[in-house]
Formats: sequence, structure tokens, C-alpha cells
Amino acid sequence: MSALRARLGSSVFLSRLLYHSLNKSKPIKCVTVAANGFNEKPMFSLNYSTVSDHQPAETTKGNAERKEFQAETRMLLDIVARSLYSEKEVFIRELISNASDALEKFRYLSVSATPDSPQLENIDRALEIKLTTDKQNRTLTFEDSGIGMTKEELIQNLGTIARSGSKSFIEEIKKQGAEQASSIIGQFGVGFYSAFMVADKIEVFTRSSIAGSPGYKWSSDGSGTYEIQEVDGLPIGTKIVVYLKTDCREFADDATVKNIIMKYSNFIGSPILLNSEQINSIKPLWLMEPKEVTQEQHIEFYRFISNSYDKPRFTLHYKTDAPLSIRSILYVPEGKPGLFELSRDSDVGVALYSRKILIKSKAENILPKWLRFVKGVVDSEDIPLNLSRELLQNSALIAKLRTVLTNRFLKFMVDTANKDPVGYDAFYKDYSLFFKEGIVTNQNPLEKEEIGKLLRFESSKLESGVKTSLADYNARQTNDQKNIYYLAAPSRELAQSSPYYESLKKRDVEVLFCYEMYDELVLLELKEFGGRSLVSVENDMQKDHADPSETIIGSDDLQQGQVNELVSFLKTNLAGKVFEVRTTQKLDSHPCVIIVPEMAAARHFIRTQAQNLSEENRFALLRPQLEINPKHPIIKKLHKLTSSDKELANMVAQQLFSNAMVTAGLLMDARNLITNINDLLVKALEKH
Repeated sequence: MSALRARLGSSVFLSRLLYHSLNKSKPIKCVTVAANGFNEKPMFSLNYSTVSDHQPAETTKGNAERKEFQAETRMLLDIVARSLYSEKEVFIRELISNASDALEKFRYLSVSATPDSPQLENIDRALEIKLTTDKQNRTLTFEDSGIGMTKEELIQNLGTIARSGSKSFIEEIKKQGAEQASSIIGQFGVGFYSAFMVADKIEVFTRSSIAGSPGYKWSSDGSGTYEIQEVDGLPIGTKIVVYLKTDCREFADDATVKNIIMKYSNFIGSPILLNSEQINSIKPLWLMEPKEVTQEQHIEFYRFISNSYDKPRFTLHYKTDAPLSIRSILYVPEGKPGLFELSRDSDVGVALYSRKILIKSKAENILPKWLRFVKGVVDSEDIPLNLSRELLQNSALIAKLRTVLTNRFLKFMVDTANKDPVGYDAFYKDYSLFFKEGIVTNQNPLEKEEIGKLLRFESSKLESGVKTSLADYNARQTNDQKNIYYLAAPSRELAQSSPYYESLKKRDVEVLFCYEMYDELVLLELKEFGGRSLVSVENDMQKDHADPSETIIGSDDLQQGQVNELVSFLKTNLAGKVFEVRTTQKLDSHPCVIIVPEMAAARHFIRTQAQNLSEENRFALLRPQLEINPKHPIIKKLHKLTSSDKELANMVAQQLFSNAMVTAGLLMDARNLITNINDLLVKALEKH
């Protein structure tokens, strides 16, 4: 009976023990439970402990040694903690980066040891980074099983902001001619101190991997002094306990910390565990060989970095070591750009990493603004960063990086257009505006021409709906043609019936048709392509006005004296609107046409800046010239009206001018013509 009672008592004890452990999340030490009070063998054993979460099991030795930070360190502490970083959350990124460095140092030293190297202890241990949150006690703890630090290294690395242990390590390795330590990202020496933005106090427990090294505790409240004390029982590696300020308690919340890890440190090579759960599960695809990455991996990675649910339309996986070290993946989205993306105020979508650590999620200087639709990652070891890793420092080097990436992306898109013209045409329909913006805003003629390779237009020599590139246009021309001709019109029908197209049509010259509002400004800014000048057909009409054919007038046409009379009449009746009237032989089916120097710029001016100008001032700025076709029936009839019915002749002249302004796209509001047209109809129908 007593044995049964003892067994039941043990069960109750075990139930309470398990309940206490599961609900308090305490680490469990070994406890032996016997079947009864006699010398029987134990039934089983449990690990159980009620050690406090925040008091280390380690024991301190001797007295703490108080030291002062160096003078410049004390001055910089306030800057680092208060103003160097734009967001407080980056302290988690910095401490994880330091832990990653410690692991990489140990990996390197463990495989490169020589007989003269210090002996390392426990080299087969698991290399990982652990974070533990505690809301109740307002702490966040970082642990790594990396290289650890000696007392001297503690003083050197944590006592001086200007010194970085990682930077010194890389410099020492490079002196020996080794490059295996290139994955260490701690280049700045102040990341550790970013924790004082959120901490009342920081404690560091560390023991070096060098065999026989004692452990140490470093602690400071950031006020100018720190303490170092020897500690027994420390595992190899480093543990940092951040005691959070009251207004920073959110960093003791596991969901908050998890989001920050995924944002900044998701691609760290070593496992990152938060409260025993591994967080960083997605691989840094940009560091892998392109052939090793599957389409499914690209889709998952694209959705992760772009925070979207579509798929990448095109993927550029680019790696190079010259002229810069670049590892990158750039994606073109499958979906159409949103209104926010179309705005130049939106951010560039490429994230900047340095050795798998996020530096800036939307790096403005890595790709030009017009490529803001591109999503992806750029990782470069050559990028110099400021002390907080938040701003780019060397503009010349960043400009070179931007040029390399931009040119490579443009080459990729040209190759894609050649290999998959159908897919590219679908893409161009949605994203052509960005390329046109790139030409208009770019100051580099060579880069403009590279972007120009991606432009597409309909052609007078091709069927409706079929688009051609500027390169293909050039390939179809004879060597003696020096220009690429284009015509801006709302549609193909209007382009083909335009008076400006008639002359080139008779000469059988191929003309590109531009239907979008700003196409002609783009080509005007591009200026030339492939050694040929880009010329608007409207500007072409202004050339060779002294053509002898203009003086040869047939028997059915107006004679020279009659032409002179009509020109004089038009100048008088259109005074203030027309600044020149002359004849042209370049028209066939149209009675007249308006010529304005730089027609594209004039149309842009009318659309954007002429609203507040009076009609008189608009005409004074435009200085339109009217060219008439003396062979056209309307022109010949108008000459007769000048002597038989001057009122009707004046109304016809005004209407001809208005019609020509509409055709040229220089009239702000065509609705104003309705009244004049009705008056003209009334006058014309008086005798009927």
C-alpha cells in the first residue's frame, strides 16, 4: 500500500513538475524520481530547473574592473545612440550582423589552422544565432556560438567605437593572401553601439574559442564607463543581453522581432533561431549559380522581396567580379504598373545587400529612377557605406555600379526582345512609358541610344498593328538615306491622311507613326540613332523651300500674279495669327498646312503652358506660317471669292487657317470652331 501511495505521489509530483515547466518555459535539469522511499532503481528522470531566465548560470570571479571609454568614444556614443540611425529597429540587424561575423571568423580559422595557430576548442559545435525575448523583464538576448572574445579583444572592440574587430580581421587575412573571409560584413565598428538607442543597460558574456581561454562579462549603461569581470562556466561564443528602455518594450515582443529579422537578416548564412524557432528559411538566390535556381524558387523569392502575389515576367540573374563585385537578381513584374509606380515620387524597387545583410530596402542610387518598376536584390562587397550602413558614401563608385547594372539590364532586355518578340511586345505595351522617361531624363547620349533600342513604333511600310524597332528601320533603308522620319498622330488613319505625310509618301520614304502623346518629345530628345538623325516629317516640310518646281504652274492652276494676290489677301485677313504665307508643291490632297519651327515642342507648350496666355500672345510665341497649295480647288475658288464676295472669302480664309491649326495639333480647344463653321454654312447657303 505504501509503495502504491508512493507511486501515486510521484505521479502527482511529476504532473505538477511538467505543468510548471511548460507554463514557465524554464530550462529543465536532471531530476531522479524513485518508485518509493527505499533503495529501488529510479522509474525515469527529467531535466528540470527553476533558474531565473535572466541571471546567467555562470559565476563571476573577483572584483569587476571599471574602465572609461576613450574620449572620442564618449563623444560618439550620443551620436550613435540618438541620431546616426534613422530607425531604432536596425540595432537588431547590427547585432545579428556581429553574430554572423563571429561565426564566419570561427569557420575560417577552424579550416585554415596551421601548426603555429592557436588551438581551437570544440570545433564541431553547432554554429547558429539565437535570440530570446522576455516581455516581462523587458529584455532581448542575442547568442552566437562563434569565435568569442578575449579580455583584450573586449576592450579593443567594445571600448572604442572607431575600431571594428571584423575590419581588423579581414585586413589581417588579406595580408596573408587569403580571401575566404569575404563573407564577414562588419566593416564599420559602431553597429554594436546602436543598441544603446533602445537599452538602459547592455551585458556581454563571451569566451574565446582559443583553448583554455577564460570567460568575461562586459557591461555598460552607455554613460561613459564600462565594467569587465571574469566569469566561470561560460560556453564558447558571445551572449548579449539588451535591457530595453520602457518606451522600447516592443522589441521584447517575438512577433515584432521576427518581422525585423525577416526584413533585414533573412539571408544570413547561419541559422537564426527566435525562441527556438528558425526564422531565416529562404535562401539568398543571388549568391547561387543561375543554373541551380529553379523557376519555383524565383517565384517564391520574387514574391518575398516584392511583397506581391504575381510572378516575374522576366528574370535577370547577373554575377560579375569586374569592374565591380556584383551579385544580383533583377525581376520585371508580370502585372501592369500601378498608378503609384508610374509616379516619379515612388521608390526604386531594388534592395541593397552587403554579404547577405540588408543595407537599404529601396536603394535610390543603385538603379536610375526610370527603372523603378524593376524589383530585385543587388549585393556587392565593393560598396562603401557610412558608419550606420544606411547611406551610400562614395558617389563615384556608386555611379559606376549604377552604370554597370543599367547597361546589363538594357542588354538583357534587348536580348529578350529578340528572343521573345511576342512576350516583349506585351511587356512594352505596359511599360514603354518608363523607357521613354529614361530617354527624356538621361544626360548620357550613349545610354539614350541603348534605351532607344527598346522603343517600338508602327511603320508606313508595315501592316497596321505591327511594330518595328529603330534598328530594324535602319536595316531596311538604303545607305544614302541620312534620316529616320517620324510623324506624331493620334491614330494610323490620321497619320496616313496627314498633309505632312504626303510629300514623303510620294517619295516612297518609310515613316514611323507615333501615337502616344509624348512620343515625339522622346524622339526629339533622342536626336539620333545608329548614325541617322531623327527628323519629324513636319520639320522636313520646311526644307528646300526654293524648289524650282514651285514656280512651275500648270494651265489649270493659279497663275503667279493670282497667287501673289491671294497671298496678299491672306496676310491681311489673318494678320496677328499668321506671320508668313507662301505656296508649296509638297501638298496634293490638302489645301494648306501650318508650319511652326520645332512642332513637337510647340505642341507640348500648348498642352502644358499656354492655358493662361491670350490668343494674341500664343500666336506671337508660335509664329505660325501658312503654306497653300495653289493646285487645290478650294484655294482656286478662294481667289475668285476675293473679288466676288470678300465677306465669304474672309470666312473661308479664317476656316482654312483653323483647320490647318487643328491638323497641326496647335489648337487648344476645337469646340470654339463650331460657331465659325455655322456662320460659314449660313453664308454659303444664302443663295439656296
